Amino acid sequence: MTDGMDQPAGPSPVPEPSGVDLARVALRAAKEQARARGAAAQQKKQARRGGLRSGARADGRDPLPLGAAINRLITERGWEAPAAVGGVMGRWPQMVGPEVAQHCEPQRYDEDARVLTVRCDSTAWATQLRLLAPQLVARLNADLGHGTVKMIKVLGPGGPARRYGPLRSPGSTGPGDTYG
Repeated sequence: MTDGMDQPAGPSPVPEPSGVDLARVALRAAKEQARARGAAAQQKKQARRGGLRSGARADGRDPLPLGAAINRLITERGWEAPAAVGGVMGRWPQMVGPEVAQHCEPQRYDEDARVLTVRCDSTAWATQLRLLAPQLVARLNADLGHGTVKMIKVLGPGGPARRYGPLRSPGSTGPGDTYG
């Protein structure tokens, strides 16, 4: 018979986990993995939003006034010159004077060639605007920035609509020959 004194002194052997113990170990490992995945997903989400929520201080995610948002969009997209020329088209009477604005109006702006096209209601006003073009280009560039407008293309009046009917010969332009 042995009483408890016969066993060698030293570390006692650890029994292998089984049954309920194995389930507890597996559950603990699964919870730790889920926590790690959740923390990683939360960090990704915050990175996508640009960090933590906006607090008491202003930052880039705060709402902007409409004018500031439009100015930011124009700058980001590189639309400064077309927007400025569009503003000039809206202020055309102040730029050229009421009498010239009554007879001549801007039609379009070609950004690549930097040409402003203006249509006049008579050939006399078209000639007058062609003579004023250098001063007008200088005034526009002073307002918009140097080199924004290189040339003003002046168009005369458009002719009447061309009618095609039984009394027209093929290829003729009729009275439309004398217009612009």
